[in-house]
Amino acid sequence: MKTAVIQFPGSNCDADALHAARLTLDPEAQFVWHTEAGLPEGTELAFLPGGFSYGDHLRSGAIAARSPIMAAVKEHAERGGYVLGVCNGFQVLTEAGLLPGALSRNRDLHFHCAPVHLRVENHQTAFTGAYEANQVIEIPIAHGEGNYYADPETIARLEAEGRVVFRYVDNPNGSLNDIAGIINEDGNVLGMMPHPERAVELLLGSADGLGMFESLKAK
Repeated sequence: MKTAVIQFPGSNCDADALHAARLTLDPEAQFVWHTEAGLPEGTELAFLPGGFSYGDHLRSGAIAARSPIMAAVKEHAERGGYVLGVCNGFQVLTEAGLLPGALSRNRDLHFHCAPVHLRVENHQTAFTGAYEANQVIEIPIAHGEGNYYADPETIARLEAEGRVVFRYVDNPNGSLNDIAGIINEDGNVLGMMPHPERAVELLLGSADGLGMFESLKAK
């Protein structure tokens, strides 16, 4: 699966994302700088990595969401292309309007960096087909603003439509309904706060993130 890893000023998980993409999806996966006007020809997955784009000024992801490359990412999504946003990438997707809701400061106002357990709530997506229904996986988090919020109508719609893809077993940040990851209506854009790219080799402590990339590769 031809993959483009989008780099913003302040991205600090871009190398991790590129390594995971090359290991699991595309040996020739490449970086794309945020000022580019388009994605490389044939891109199937646009991967927005974690980090602190633009130093989290204004709000996390707010400035990155208005970068030139995001117009191409939106067009890619509208054509049915896959988009994965992890941590800051999830924040960018909500700021860009590709996913509903917002991520605010963690409930206790502390930065959390630790492995957490997630339940796969929907294993029938392009990103989760390799997992079992209700499978519990271990994936690390590293964020200070992962507290997912949306208005009650949006939360109800996400739940009713099976768009809550991952849910925390022990909610570390106060996210509504323990939400750790959601998908868009068409099922081709996923945002999540935990880092699957940091769990693709046992050397890293868990290989539970592999299921996501294996799911995408099977598409």
